[in-house]
Amino acid sequence: MHESIPGFEMPDEDVVRRAADSLRMLADPTRIKILWALLQGESSVACLADLVGAAPTAVSQHLAKLRLAGVVENRREGTFVYYTVEDPNVRALLAQALGRDRAVTS
Repeated sequence: MHESIPGFEMPDEDVVRRAADSLRMLADPTRIKILWALLQGESSVACLADLVGAAPTAVSQHLAKLRLAGVVENRREGTFVYYTVEDPNVRALLAQALGRDRAVTS
């Protein structure tokens, strides 16, 4: 039946796997809060911990996983590390998932 749909094609297995991995990475309330805060602008672990109501060590662990997944990037300034969301797809996905009508800018 799908053969009769013009232009129908399934995504490659590798693309599907990466998408599933990304969605799994976002499927955590603390990570969603962290990312939403980072979409407002660059932030440190201490500030994020305060914003999301979690211990700095927990926030740091979440950020490490998000960084390894390529969702966030960091920069060091002296003894402080500042994080940002680098993946533009995360912006759109979270805005839609959280029911935000306006575009999020950093």
